[in-house]
Amino acid sequence: MAIGSRKYWFNQIEPTQWGKKGLSPLNWFLVVIILLATTSAILETEPELAVEHAKVFKAAEFAFGFIFVAEYATRLWTAVEADKATSAWKQRLAFIFSPSGLIDLVVIVATFSTMIVANVAALRLLRLLRILRLAKLGRMSQAMRRIQHAVRSRRYELGVTMCLALGLLILGASALYVIEGELQPDKFGSIPRALWWAVITMTTIGYGDVYPITIMGKIVASFVAVAGIGLIAMPTGILAAAFSDAMQKEHEDDA
Repeated sequence: MAIGSRKYWFNQIEPTQWGKKGLSPLNWFLVVIILLATTSAILETEPELAVEHAKVFKAAEFAFGFIFVAEYATRLWTAVEADKATSAWKQRLAFIFSPSGLIDLVVIVATFSTMIVANVAALRLLRLLRILRLAKLGRMSQAMRRIQHAVRSRRYELGVTMCLALGLLILGASALYVIEGELQPDKFGSIPRALWWAVITMTTIGYGDVYPITIMGKIVASFVAVAGIGLIAMPTGILAAAFSDAMQKEHEDDA
């Protein structure tokens, strides 16, 4: 297959078309560029670095931008290879409006928007999402399939746990609203306000910005905190058991 042919570049840039294990050299290069570009965007948020090395960051951002434009153009050019039965313009439109195509476009706009708008580093971090497209093959693909299988196989148990947690949040917030709504109206004056307290208490974070001051309020808070420990731990145990089952089944199938 000729290096300059459209089919060759389609096989290089589309993970599902790479005939060997893992990623193609081109996609490995793109992964490195995405990580470097993301690191650059993160470092640029440090004011001292941004001022001292402004020219370096600007030059790097343009270099990354041109690489992403070249990649986008290549994907647009090779999109017709996905289905020869469909017309070229339909294939290219499908790529442009696909989730991955839209993310690519947003990344390009965010990269070059530094010339016009400041503080777009958070938007540029969308580049990391593009690695998900490259996670279709190899060990990463197997891990993703195991995660999907684990969640799907335990969806009922996870759903019940979520319902219990939601019920505890609402009951705890409602109780504190009734008990301390008049004493601390800014914190417990409504159930939505009290929900913030319920969330940070149930997850055992406890920022300390909101807390009950009455004996009954403290009793309710203790119950929510203790019950929250169990409810937060339940999904972890459920998913761990699902992963264990999936791994055991894989070993049995291989044997």
